[in-house]
Amino acid sequence: MRRAIFLDRDGTVSLDTGYMTDPSAYQVFEFTGPAVRRINEAGMLAVLITNQSGIERGYFTEATVQAFHDALAMELARWNAHLDGVYFCPHRPETECDCRKPRPGMAERAARDLGIDLAGSFIVGDRYLDVETGYAAGMRTALVRTGHGVEELEAHRDSVYQPHLVADNLLGAVEAILALCGEESSSSETRTIHDET
Repeated sequence: MRRAIFLDRDGTVSLDTGYMTDPSAYQVFEFTGPAVRRINEAGMLAVLITNQSGIERGYFTEATVQAFHDALAMELARWNAHLDGVYFCPHRPETECDCRKPRPGMAERAARDLGIDLAGSFIVGDRYLDVETGYAAGMRTALVRTGHGVEELEAHRDSVYQPHLVADNLLGAVEAILALCGEESSSSETRTIHDET
């Protein structure tokens, strides 16, 4: 089983401008490529999970969403980085599907497809929707201050679902997660050595 860092799309890896229909206007944050490369180099999986209800609402098609994700892949390739999986939910909230965040369906599907240990994984997003998804899937969570992050932190400061980490942006969140994972690995190795002596 492998560990993963799940990434929200709009507001986390790229600019959130609402229901986007023009892939040529898609803007990936400058820190996204380096952040995803760090995930790749660390041996963790980078998995995008995103709500795209504009499909069911009729604002755009699945082909349009794929065009955005192709543009993201091209930008990541400039940094020798890649996503290991991309999952999106096309449904409106009232559809009450299992895949729309904050329900854990997309994360659970990725776990089955890619052999992911959700308990050892993280989710990074700019909304408490992402934080709640992490709790529902049994993952740890990081909230970034890009996108809607700052206002979300203020609006939900009394929520029972608090992020395990808060960072200025995706790169900061990834660095903090990898540092934490490194500390846990060192601690585990120390315990193993002590157990054997």
